[in-house]
Amino acid sequence: MNSLLAFALALTAPLADPRPGAPNIVLIISDDQAFTDYGFMGHPTIQTPNLDKLAQKGRLFNKGYVPSSLCSPSLSALVTGRYPHQTRLTANEPPLPAGVDKAKRYQNPRFLAEVARMQGLLQSQPRLPALLKDAGYMTLETGKWWMGDPKLSGFTHGMTHGDPARGGRHGDAGLEIGRATMEPVGRFLDEAKTAGKPFFVWYAPMLPHQPHNPPERLLAKYRGKNPSIHVAKYWAMCEWFDETIGTLRDQLEKRGLADNTLIAYVTDNGWIQDPQKAQYRLDSKQSQYDTGLRTPIILHQPNKFAAATISTPVSSLDLTTTLLRVAGLTPPSTLPGINLLDDQAVKNRGPVFGECFLHDSADLDRPAASLTYRYVVDGDWKLVVPNPATVKAEKKPGRGTGRELYRVATDPLEERNLAASHPEEVRRLEEKLDAWWKP
Repeated sequence: MNSLLAFALALTAPLADPRPGAPNIVLIISDDQAFTDYGFMGHPTIQTPNLDKLAQKGRLFNKGYVPSSLCSPSLSALVTGRYPHQTRLTANEPPLPAGVDKAKRYQNPRFLAEVARMQGLLQSQPRLPALLKDAGYMTLETGKWWMGDPKLSGFTHGMTHGDPARGGRHGDAGLEIGRATMEPVGRFLDEAKTAGKPFFVWYAPMLPHQPHNPPERLLAKYRGKNPSIHVAKYWAMCEWFDETIGTLRDQLEKRGLADNTLIAYVTDNGWIQDPQKAQYRLDSKQSQYDTGLRTPIILHQPNKFAAATISTPVSSLDLTTTLLRVAGLTPPSTLPGINLLDDQAVKNRGPVFGECFLHDSADLDRPAASLTYRYVVDGDWKLVVPNPATVKAEKKPGRGTGRELYRVATDPLEERNLAASHPEEVRRLEEKLDAWWKP
């Protein structure tokens, strides 16, 4: 089969009968996009009309956070509804065994054994697609996926094979979704409609992620509107991603599926484009700052709940719990998230916590060995506490490696560290942080 249409059916057990009227769920996850880089979030130039419509007609949480500012731990947290330190899925890569050439690690059996062990950690956790599958949903994986064979996590259909020995690191054939084809989604929707089953779609294209190679028709819109071609390419990638959401919604509507489909949106982590080179700035992706951690979260379903913009800080872990509730399921007791469609639960949400780690795990069995920062957002305030054992250099000029306190309600780009002038807030928030997780 043509690789552009790679699409495997892997049913491992008969589907249960879902509850009557169970809605379809489409989870859209963008890849490397700052919380500022949308029309509905106020960007003056980037055009995202399809997401703008979802935000304007849906329930928008404009101060969402991911637990970790790196793709694999962030996505794993979304799948499990649990923090990376709880699942031990803290990094993109497992530790490199002694004597293994990093450039050739995916050809080395000792490293591949560590990859398999890391992927196996997911199987002892609650997994959103598996829980939905057990409830009678047909489930489709497309795009970014780090945890091996998708069917092992409850996907009945998938584009990704997940075999690291064959290049299956973070999505393989699935990474063609959005960039090269949308056909697998349409084919899955046809199959689900014929079967009369509710469905779950994991739509996680590698967009606007590098390579920043947007169509020329989009790049032309942004070229010359800023001093850097690198920034222009990134902005065009944001619009390209948004276009694919329009295509996805069209596929739902032409099949008569839109009204009974909840669409949820989140990003895996942030990104600030370095104007001087094809790279991100170090105070975004993988950092402790909101430009790496903050994300809008959108819930949209026609005629099901009123449009609203909510500024209470919430977590992507709340999104996992919410999707289970939408499907009529009781989330496992180990999930800390709340139902974002429950106004009282949102009002009483409490602090949002998170953690940042090294790109490559130092020790799969000891999350603290890879920890760089912990953070807590409580109302207007955000505290960041570094791990001295791993944090050795400043992330940005003027920002040290000590505790950082920001009034994010009025300083959203975290330009003024108030830790020295507000020691009482530092103590108060650090107590909450330690009560959540003290390594």
